[in-house]
Amino acid sequence: MDQSCFSYKVCRFCETPVPDDTPAEFICKNRKCAGRRRSSKRLFRLLFSIGTETRVMNVVAFDRAAQVIFGCSAQEFFDFSILHPCAVKIASKVLVGELLKVTLNTPKRGKAEHLRMTNIVPMSSDFEPVIETLKKVDWS
Repeated sequence: MDQSCFSYKVCRFCETPVPDDTPAEFICKNRKCAGRRRSSKRLFRLLFSIGTETRVMNVVAFDRAAQVIFGCSAQEFFDFSILHPCAVKIASKVLVGELLKVTLNTPKRGKAEHLRMTNIVPMSSDFEPVIETLKKVDWS
């Protein structure tokens, strides 16, 4: 998992991406919002290297699929990682070797370079979401 950028901010109403330094409330410029004051939320965008029997490829998992692995919202994980700066690095290590059944789809937009993980099913009966594993870590 790429540790540099695991989430991004969007308008809570229309889910248009906004800069990370956008305040909690802002005027959304998307036509759907019609210039109204809106709040933001975070969504997952995770870059993974996955291996099959024949090759290794880079794929991206967005919010809905990523929540299966993490067991929480992107905002909850972001807040947790603020309190525990090593959380993203440890999350990446926790996922190494995890057996997952994934559905890969081609991007809807032509300019995107990675396949999308649209459905994720853990193959191990003792799979534990990342956030649950991290909550057990002794952070002292």
